[in-house]
Amino acid sequence: MIGTNASSCFTASQYPILEQDGLQRKIWSSKTQTRGCVIPLQVVSVRQLRSKSIICQQKKCFRCSFTRFSSLTDDSKNHESITTIRSHVITKKYQLGATYKHEYASKPEDDYSRSFLNVLSKQLEAFYLFSRPHTVIGTITGIVSVSLLPVETIADLSPTFFMGLLKALVPSILMNIYIVGLNQLFDVEIDKVNKPDLPVASGAFSMSTGITIVTASLLMSFAMGIIFKSPPLFASLLVGFLLGSAYSIDLPFLRWKRHAVLAATCILIVRAVVVQFAYFLHMQNYVLGRPVMITKSLVFAAAFMCFFSAVIALFKDIPDVDGDKEFGIQSFSVRLGQERVFWLCVNMLTLAYGAAVVIGASSSFLPSKLVTILGHLALASSLLVRAQSVDLASKASVTSFYMFIWKLFYAEYLLIPFVR
Repeated sequence: MIGTNASSCFTASQYPILEQDGLQRKIWSSKTQTRGCVIPLQVVSVRQLRSKSIICQQKKCFRCSFTRFSSLTDDSKNHESITTIRSHVITKKYQLGATYKHEYASKPEDDYSRSFLNVLSKQLEAFYLFSRPHTVIGTITGIVSVSLLPVETIADLSPTFFMGLLKALVPSILMNIYIVGLNQLFDVEIDKVNKPDLPVASGAFSMSTGITIVTASLLMSFAMGIIFKSPPLFASLLVGFLLGSAYSIDLPFLRWKRHAVLAATCILIVRAVVVQFAYFLHMQNYVLGRPVMITKSLVFAAAFMCFFSAVIALFKDIPDVDGDKEFGIQSFSVRLGQERVFWLCVNMLTLAYGAAVVIGASSSFLPSKLVTILGHLALASSLLVRAQSVDLASKASVTSFYMFIWKLFYAEYLLIPFVR
């Protein structure tokens, strides 16, 4: 038996569908074919007919799949005979497009690509959280700000300067990731209460993944510190490693975060002393090649950041009281109460801003005077206004204010280079 495969483009309104005996039937003649597009009839075998599907490519056309014809008259009679379609399936062209796109997307290689991209995206997001980005930004702004203190003229901003700055930034960021990552590895159970969104606590990272990241960051940081041959830079990395390890590692005589004074001392030494002096000496002596000298701006930066680092050390424990109590961490917030520590931090920062205004007023350089006075007054005002709206009973409100403290920290590093 020989079947014939035909395809035609037409609209649904031109060709009504008739229903007979539960089967959909379509009847058309050559008189109406002029309004559509017709592909010439082809003689094919029944086997070819069953596997063949012809799709009209023109806009708003329909697809007709034919599996069986009941009869076909001679083509020489101007196609006036009636063709009965035994099985007729019609779908709109835009639906076909969606179907075929879906079929294409479901290919194994595309499924693999999408799956790989989804996994990669989730891993990068987890790494972002694992690195504690607010601390990384703090490290970057601090190093850049202090590195600008030895600059005396525009000519100092040479390629040598920027290369020296890059050599300071990269290993320091890696050491920062080691310190905050190590703390998460030893605080998994506490973080499940205080910070359940962190990768190790939430299960986004396994313990082995966290260990791998921490170890790789530490080794790369020290390797760069040795290769770059800058004693102040290597010293800053070594001190950060020792204090960061002592802060978190749960061994005899370590785990200093359990003791409020030792915990605050670790943060203060790294943020207020090491960052200011080590990176200033790195840029002054080993990058710009100038003799070591202590400047007014360096002393101001170290003194002001002592206050600020102490505030960060105290404030970071205010939202974490529940977990600290449960696991025996005797922070100042646990011992003194959240409200007392909160206002102690606000008053300390206000005092520091007042001192900065006085120092700025003593400058003989008018632009420096204006920037330091107006800048610190603006920061102090925003601190006091924001503090009034904090709800200490709400962990979300306290955490939001803590992140605001970090923004003030970044802003201060923008003002320090203007102190001259």
